[in-house]
Amino acid sequence: MELTVLAVPDCPNAAVLVERLAAALAGCPDAVVLRRQVADEREAAETGMAGSPTLLINGTDPFAVPGQAPGLFCRFYRDAAGRLAGAPSVEDVRRALEQARRGRPASGPQPPGTAPALP
Repeated sequence: MELTVLAVPDCPNAAVLVERLAAALAGCPDAVVLRRQVADEREAAETGMAGSPTLLINGTDPFAVPGQAPGLFCRFYRDAAGRLAGAPSVEDVRRALEQARRGRPASGPQPPGTAPALP
């Protein structure tokens, strides 16, 4: 399984996502997480980064919001209570990883899913 964290330089939530991903991967010592800094809009479009931070599992964003354009903005996720957070919860990451392991499509809205970027 290929795991990539995309983020703009100095994104305060990238470290949070990496920590939550590590917690979700506990017991999977062979997992490799790549971190990639995205510096411009062209690169955001090429990588599919719909805000920072973005997690890709096998090249797919499991928390994608339909119609959300790629870009260099802060990304917000909703937790189980519907509150905004800067990264998906450990449980949401675990769920996305399990779906990817089972070969299910990882893209599309997944409760509690994500919130579109705030203006």
